[in-house]
Amino acid sequence: MEEKHSAKTYVDKVVTKVKERNPNEPEFYQAVEELAESLIPILSKHAKYMENAILERMVEPDRMITFRVAWIDDEGSPK
Repeated sequence: MEEKHSAKTYVDKVVTKVKERNPNEPEFYQAVEELAESLIPILSKHAKYMENAILERMVEPDRMITFRVAWIDDEGSPK
């Protein structure tokens, strides 16, 4: 029972951090909360996932930064 409580506490902390980092994305943290709570039984059996911050890495949204580089080719035409 102690391990399950520990896993629940861990999940609550992760969800709280997600809500603080992404305050304007309620759908995102709702999905994170549903996923995290479904993992409590696994986390309680395998503490190594909590120790290695696997859940924190799973809930970090990917970010893609794009930019355009204007250049001129050998014939003087802008690209």
